[in-house]
Amino acid sequence: MKLSQTHISRVFLYLLLPVLILGGFSGCREHEEPPVVSYPEPVEVDFEEIKDRGTIRMITRYNSSSYFLHRGIDRGFEFELVSRFAEEHGLKVEVILQGTDDDPITLLNRGDGDLIAGNYAITPDRTPHIQFSNPYNFVNQVLVQAGGQQPVRELSDLDGLTVSVRQSSSYYTTLQQLRDQGLNITIDIVSEDWNTEALIHEVAEGRIQATVADDNLFRVASNYIDGVQAGLILAEQDTVAWGVRRNAPQLKEKMDEFMAEHFRIRESDGRVLRSAFLNVLRRRYFEDERQATRFRDRSFDMIHTGYISPYDDLVRDIAEEAGIDWKLVLAVMAQESQFNPNARSWAGAVGLMQIIPRFSRVEDEALLYDPEINIREGVRYLQKHLNRYAHLDSLNRYSMALANYNVGMGHIADARHLAARLGNDPDEWENVADALLRLMHRKYYQHARFGFKRGVETVNYVEDIMNRYGRYHAIAELAAHFRERSMDNAVTSR
Repeated sequence: MKLSQTHISRVFLYLLLPVLILGGFSGCREHEEPPVVSYPEPVEVDFEEIKDRGTIRMITRYNSSSYFLHRGIDRGFEFELVSRFAEEHGLKVEVILQGTDDDPITLLNRGDGDLIAGNYAITPDRTPHIQFSNPYNFVNQVLVQAGGQQPVRELSDLDGLTVSVRQSSSYYTTLQQLRDQGLNITIDIVSEDWNTEALIHEVAEGRIQATVADDNLFRVASNYIDGVQAGLILAEQDTVAWGVRRNAPQLKEKMDEFMAEHFRIRESDGRVLRSAFLNVLRRRYFEDERQATRFRDRSFDMIHTGYISPYDDLVRDIAEEAGIDWKLVLAVMAQESQFNPNARSWAGAVGLMQIIPRFSRVEDEALLYDPEINIREGVRYLQKHLNRYAHLDSLNRYSMALANYNVGMGHIADARHLAARLGNDPDEWENVADALLRLMHRKYYQHARFGFKRGVETVNYVEDIMNRYGRYHAIAELAAHFRERSMDNAVTSR
């Protein structure tokens, strides 16, 4: 196994999230001609390089169908589908969220991600620049209007209508085709910050006249956005697939093989056949209203509140006292217990931060199930390890501290000593991680003070938490941006 080269600085750069729902509509460029988009030449990265890296990078949008956080845990139709593909090939999924003015094809060809997965339709303007996997869905594009309006039922009724969409969306292509047919449609190009759900919300609030959405996305959004209706079908049976670089034939072949197991069209009658797994995902995210509502619990869903987990406020206060970034504590908590205060491991670790009672200052084990007590103990351990590596940069400091939190100081000391014997800097996490993997082999662990340890588990633990920490950091930054922009809008509207 080789280590991923993921660094927190790059994670922070690429995980900037799109603006979702704000208290005012901005970024529209009505009647403005769209800029000409040029794409970089695709980097030479195919399936073998991805396998060597150990992670596959999924380019997507943060919304309530493709990818989102529910009580701090990764969810979403596209995320689960890509995760299934990754699992079958021994890979991890790294989420690359589109940021302001990011174009997914640019991110893909530049090598920031390996596939585009976000309800992404095959369109004539995309196919010259990327290739697509075999499909896994067909969707209709529907016009979305406010509930109190007379619904558009005929193409001729579109005359004089202003429809707001992103230029990078397949909806823009559809509207351009209708306008080329002679319909007098005003295409209001909005910033790439805005996703489909946000635009549907703006229609409900009366700030824009209409937008376009895939029918499955509209069904999801209408579960929690009142005052909107789906009208005329503008395009039927759009083909949804994963986008991949044109010079990655191995990756496309693996994707096509995967899709063939889950989605096919029966030749005899044209009926769509889906695997049990794909049907479960469809029901979970698009069809079962009760399930969808549960996932979109507004108490903790980042899309509406900015909260990452049910314990944000408590963790923020305790971490601040200790001088630790509260998002790092949350990332550890998600990895250790998935925010379950009653969690107990086979080794006897308990609670949110998986504290081992015999190493705790708290004498009564039952008290460790109390969230505040458990978090304080976990933060104390984490602070001790962070202080040990205070002389290192943040990436190496956090990684070393997390490794100690996971496996203990003894095994990490063995790995650092081995790294030094191999002529490598023991203050660089990559060197220590390499040594941890070596300590799984007798040639190396027979000379180690603390002997054998499954170092791959600790390496994965650190990498998973650092990736999650990057996502949490970006989400918290976006929430702060929401608050600032909402206040600016409030001042401006006075």
